[in-house]
Amino acid sequence: MKRRGSGVLLHITSLPSPFGIGDLGPWAYRFADFLAEAKQSFWHILSLNATGAGMSPYHCISAFAGNVFFISPEAMAEDGYLREGDLIPHPKFPGKKISYPAVYRHKERLFRAAYDRFKKRSRQKKQAFLNFTDEHSSWLDDFALFKALKSHFNFKPWSEWPEGVRKRQPRSIGMLRRRLAEKIEMEKFLQFIFFRQWSSLHNYCRGKGIQIIGDMPIYLNLESADLWLHPEIFKLDDAGKPEAVAGVPPDYFSPTGQLWGNPVYRWNVLKERGYDWWIIRMTHLLGLVDQVRIDHFRGLVAYWEIPVGEDSAVNGSWIEAPAVDFFNCLIKKICCLPLIAEDLGVITADVREVMLRFGLTGMKILQFAFGEDLPLNPYAPHNFIQNSIAYTGTHDNNTIRGWFDHELGRKGRARLFRYLGRRVSRDQVSWELIRLAMMSVADTAIIPFQDILGLGEGARMNRPATTRGNWRWRMLPTQLKPKITKRLREFTEIYGRA
Repeated sequence: MKRRGSGVLLHITSLPSPFGIGDLGPWAYRFADFLAEAKQSFWHILSLNATGAGMSPYHCISAFAGNVFFISPEAMAEDGYLREGDLIPHPKFPGKKISYPAVYRHKERLFRAAYDRFKKRSRQKKQAFLNFTDEHSSWLDDFALFKALKSHFNFKPWSEWPEGVRKRQPRSIGMLRRRLAEKIEMEKFLQFIFFRQWSSLHNYCRGKGIQIIGDMPIYLNLESADLWLHPEIFKLDDAGKPEAVAGVPPDYFSPTGQLWGNPVYRWNVLKERGYDWWIIRMTHLLGLVDQVRIDHFRGLVAYWEIPVGEDSAVNGSWIEAPAVDFFNCLIKKICCLPLIAEDLGVITADVREVMLRFGLTGMKILQFAFGEDLPLNPYAPHNFIQNSIAYTGTHDNNTIRGWFDHELGRKGRARLFRYLGRRVSRDQVSWELIRLAMMSVADTAIIPFQDILGLGEGARMNRPATTRGNWRWRMLPTQLKPKITKRLREFTEIYGRA
């Protein structure tokens, strides 16, 4: 990140695919080709982690397992795990939006067919799978067991499982491991396929000179394998229920704050253990991506803790975390950490001090720049610093066109026009802000693909503090046109980012 470059933000789910959701198949490679042709250096993909209901990349059910719904059926067919006849016919999925229930039903049928074919292979042909399970046994065995147990207990919260299973008593666990052996092996098989397909795509991107920026969600879902396995490092009571949950106070996105509901950490316990779980987690992720963006970075310095039972995030309080000690330990174990801090929201002096002390790269969002404080606003391009990433917006923002139409307002548009030196139309505004990001002093510029396409509010990825209709947008195959590639390449070249 310490050289001048640029890239594109596009989550895997947003890629075209005939199977209802973007995946690690042919279109992922075509998108990598597009990035290379446009002389981009980075592909920001959000999180790869296995998720809970709703597919939010930030509601993870494991800090280590991959999202198996990213698996490409076409790639499984190429590897002999599916036949061409398994792929067609398939349901007619919506083109522009993901229908998650339909995707789940269809892919689970394909996964079962692939696993049944895999079981018939000889041990020699399974050797790559056996090598994978040995290499990743530290997390894979327990994650696969957790998934099998969730299904076995009809998806009840793990805190409501029988006490022997909830507390991982060897006798209870051993009996269920034997009983659920096939389900456990199928979960391992799907992780094997995911990691195999991801490794192939990552290596392809590296060969094209493209680095992957992947997100690390700071918190995990209550119903995650890690909370069941390591309840002592989270603020849970003896029954496995949260004592306090995470969120953020009122901010730009919500006047009542955001009540996420994820259990918060017991940082005193983590500190006593040398932050072992975090170090293993970071090492694992850096084996999958080239740069790690820590989502809600400020929560590592001080976090907003909300009492259980609150209806909103208003009545929370700031609790200090041992950030300096944590990063000192992390650096001792992993040198030259390629970290990006998502330093948005309520950023106080202590957060800025930690970032400066460890030389962490921060984010600058152009959509935040054009308020009444424009001359002094830290998100205005003339106030950028070199060690930062300029974004037109993130997955949590509206698209630039949607922002211009519905959020900026008459006075905001007037300030934007004065800043640009001319009036621009709604059809021009996306590329005008792309130009501002590209020409800025920030070492890196990352542009959401929706803004490159000039799309409106309907292409927005996520609305913070809401739970419905998010993470569903998909690009259409016809939208990746040569003129888009040419225009992005020209901007990249003229502003010294190629």
